Amino acid sequence: MKILVDADACPVKEIIESIAGEFQLPVLMFIDTSHILFSSYSEVIMVSKAPDAVDFALINRVAKGDIVVTQDYGVAAMALGKGAYAIHYNGKIYTDKNIDRMLMERHIAKNARRSGERVGNHQKKRTTEQDQNFALSFYRLCENVKENNND
Repeated sequence: MKILVDADACPVKEIIESIAGEFQLPVLMFIDTSHILFSSYSEVIMVSKAPDAVDFALINRVAKGDIVVTQDYGVAAMALGKGAYAIHYNGKIYTDKNIDRMLMERHIAKNARRSGERVGNHQKKRTTEQDQNFALSFYRLCENVKENNND
């Protein structure tokens, strides 16, 4: 069992490493060549800057029972399809029950943007509460997955 992180724009890398360390879980952070990341805990995997290169590299390394941290619904859906667990940077756990709706909402928003419509709220500064929500959800997910893998 390992943790794979879509790390290019990930605001919770330190939280991931801290909790992974508590559970003694290996972490793979995937970035493209336009980013710089150093870690004393995680294995940093750098890939080309090609479109979706990080996503494909991550999905090629994920296995059943792994945990994927991503804000990309497509990556989450592919991870779930491989029997992995997936969590968003805000702490929302992706499941087989909610991923279809999320992908549909993304599709509708993309079509609306293409037609010139302004969609959604724009990013606000990340809050301490968001970090706390992620930390709690991620801790519980690691705990549950580790427990299930020890059965």
